[in-house]
Amino acid sequence: MNPFQARYTPNFPELLNKLGGTIMLTTYQTGKVIMLSSDAKNISQLVRDFDRPMGVAFSGDRMAMALRTNITFFKDSKELASSYPTKPNTYDALYYPIAQNITGYIDAHDVVFSNQGLIAVNTSYSCLVKFDGTNSFEPLWKPPFIKKLASGDACHLNGVCVDENQNIRYVTAFGQTTEPGGWRMNKLTGGFLYDIQEEKFLAQNLPMPHSPRLYKNELYVLLSATEELIKVNRTTGEQEKIIKVDGFIRGLSFFENYAFIGVSKLRKSHTFGDLPIARKKLHAGVVVIDLNTKEKVAEIFYEDKLEEIYDVHFIPNAKKVNIMNQSLTAQNPAIITPQFSHWITKKEDQTKSNKENKDEL
Repeated sequence: MNPFQARYTPNFPELLNKLGGTIMLTTYQTGKVIMLSSDAKNISQLVRDFDRPMGVAFSGDRMAMALRTNITFFKDSKELASSYPTKPNTYDALYYPIAQNITGYIDAHDVVFSNQGLIAVNTSYSCLVKFDGTNSFEPLWKPPFIKKLASGDACHLNGVCVDENQNIRYVTAFGQTTEPGGWRMNKLTGGFLYDIQEEKFLAQNLPMPHSPRLYKNELYVLLSATEELIKVNRTTGEQEKIIKVDGFIRGLSFFENYAFIGVSKLRKSHTFGDLPIARKKLHAGVVVIDLNTKEKVAEIFYEDKLEEIYDVHFIPNAKKVNIMNQSLTAQNPAIITPQFSHWITKKEDQTKSNKENKDEL
């Protein structure tokens, strides 16, 4: 399990293999994206370096990832996956970067594909933004108490999800504050869940809410400070506790009757290191919850270097998934079109080099 030593419950490999997918983790603390795969007996890791990876979104064969100073867009190519140069016929999916939107440091958290394109939570400027390739970002929505956009993370806006019609619908934040870092003063009870379409606070006084997600018409939210997965009535805001999970929980994904929850261990030097939860002996990892029984059924947890997880996604119908970062694409360039995809061969590279030399002459 190098480079990160991990342990998992005996049933974790069997469950992941039975579900037929891969679990993807982002950890900004170590600058890694991790793909967890199973052969029914063991769990294997594919680990890639990225610059502060945060939220990830999927739409069909597209994927977007929030990084330190950009949003990177990827496309899954089955052709590239099956012919991966060093390991052909190994991967079921391969996400290759095809575009970037340079944002500067906006502390982007969740990202989601919507009927208005890709939307990101711009935590620094306390707003939702979209991208059209002409600006760092285009402000799209801000909380009603935010009157003027300015950097400084006033309310710690962090989570977003869309509804059944792909409308931007629910957001989470830590406080209704307008001063830079103002949310820190009341972070255990100042959080809220807001319904953008109805223009109302659906739930308030929440303990550090993260990861709002709609699944099978039900609205779920993680209460990170109290370690709870809850379900929120979309009309009344009434809250139902599903389960309490040990750890600072953040990152939520669903498949069939299972919920996959990211768990973090908080360092004392961390922004949230003064929370009571930070004094508990914890491990970062992923827990799997059966929504029918409301019980934890499997988990994987890391022993040492990996302490904090931001996002978790279950990628279905792909037992082994590859993702390419900048250094790998430099070593293995490829072409992706709507009609075909292929790796660029050394012969093609040489032809390009000869042409460039000729043009210089």
